[in-house]
Order: sequence, then structure tokens, then C-alpha cells
Amino acid sequence: MNSRHRRTLGRIFADPTPADLRWRDIEALLRAARAEVSEGAGSRVHVVLADVRAVFHRPHPSPETRRGLVRAVRDFLAAAGVRPEEER
Repeated sequence: MNSRHRRTLGRIFADPTPADLRWRDIEALLRAARAEVSEGAGSRVHVVLADVRAVFHRPHPSPETRRGLVRAVRDFLAAAGVRPEEER
């Protein structure tokens, strides 16, 4: 995972939840975390990571991800054991 992915991960777990994350950055993070990402019907994206499964709806027409979807991605990542590193 590179620094851009780590920055995106930190923003996903930030409080308050950001409303300006781009979906492509979230999807790049998921792929960097070695998640299986596949296209579903319409705007659906199927994701599997550490035996945790989720279906997300890719935002459109705007590239920004709404807070509710960011929270859903946060919950998915936490369930799969992916969290930002603790600051030292």
C-alpha cells in the first residue's frame, strides 16, 4: 500500500466522515489491500476481502462519494481487519 492509499484509508476512518472522497481513490485502496473487486449489474461493485463480502453502488454522475457510502466502506474494511496505522 503506497502513501496515497494510506492517506485515503486515514480519511475513510476520519471523524467527521468526509464527503469529498473520490470513488476511484476508494477503489484503488481496496485493490491495494488485495480485495477482489468485480463489476455487478448497473453501478454495483462486488468486493471480497478476508472472506468479508460487500456490494457497493458506485456514485454517479458525481465522482465524490457520499458520507453514507464512506461509512459503509469503513465498516467493511474494519470487518476485514483493515485499519489505519496508529500514530506514534
